[in-house]
Amino acid sequence: MIIGWILFVAALAAGVQGALFRKWGHRAIRYERFFSAAACYPGEEIELVERISNRKPLPVPWLRLESLIHANLRFQKQFNLDISGGTLFQNHRSLFSLMPYRQITRRHKITALARGCYRLNTATLTLGDALGLSSKAVRLSLQAELLVYPRPVNPEEIPVPSRSWQGDRPVRRWIVEDPFLIAGVREYRSGDPLKGVNWKASARTGRLQVHQYDYTAQDRLMIYLNVEDHDKMWHQVNDEALFERGIEWAAALAGQALEQGTEAGFGTNAYSVDTPKEPVKIEPGSGGGQWSLLQETMAKLVVARSIPFDTFLEQEAENGLGRQDIVILSAYMSEKMKPPVERLRANGNSVVWVPLMPPIEDLEEHRTSKEANG
Repeated sequence: MIIGWILFVAALAAGVQGALFRKWGHRAIRYERFFSAAACYPGEEIELVERISNRKPLPVPWLRLESLIHANLRFQKQFNLDISGGTLFQNHRSLFSLMPYRQITRRHKITALARGCYRLNTATLTLGDALGLSSKAVRLSLQAELLVYPRPVNPEEIPVPSRSWQGDRPVRRWIVEDPFLIAGVREYRSGDPLKGVNWKASARTGRLQVHQYDYTAQDRLMIYLNVEDHDKMWHQVNDEALFERGIEWAAALAGQALEQGTEAGFGTNAYSVDTPKEPVKIEPGSGGGQWSLLQETMAKLVVARSIPFDTFLEQEAENGLGRQDIVILSAYMSEKMKPPVERLRANGNSVVWVPLMPPIEDLEEHRTSKEANG
């Protein structure tokens, strides 16, 4: 008889706690997740912070949070944390037990492996009662974003044939003479303006002499990056590593120009996670704000084409872009790309093509592998 009453009371208690949990268990649960830094570089370690609280008198015996996180964010091993999944995304599971009016904060150390924009927008919260008789799953909408900027590289390693954007340093080529930079005198030629006559030199030599002006670079640099790895490419990019190298070179050249006081801009026929299927264009600017904007834009680039690169160049030429130094980072230069390039030059721009090539060590590895396979 006593055993029967005990079983009855136990069953009643189990039923009551299950009913209470089904009605109140998921209420007053607050969860937030954020990164300890808004941005970082590949290889740097940051923290993913989870903060959960139970703001009611009813305890939560167990609570599990699950979400998909990109595999480029590598987690360190930690108690109450389970990571599993494939090569692109991994399943992140974190377990909690919450007493009444209790808040728990956890910090997960992660290492960013590659450039990109990593957004954690959703998570599934599952919680259950003490006896496992009842459970409930809730889908959460979150806003956590981490920008991983392009890996820093030395600008001197980039094979640019002529760095013309070095402030006011004289260069051997440019289409506009600088009237404030006099390199010497020369003999008068038909068509020279009389305001350029050097009367002292003319009197000394007995012949009409004019000022010889030197040439200086413009103080605006525009970098164009082609996401296409060959001229027959349709939509899919086969050599993503080559495009990543192009982003790193673009960031390095823009950073060098800004450090020297030159305005720098960026454009590509790839698209951003914020504006799918549209080419990206950042007008030249200067200062720390421009550098942050360029790095943020490059972090958000998707390795996919929005429009053909020759169409992108044609649009730039039609916009009347002029008096700028233009660097084209592309794996190739096709016949379709040459006419818009010439139009850009005709508009008064200096245009330099820098071929994108894999690192020397990658070429050596490819050559060795090819020789080994006969």
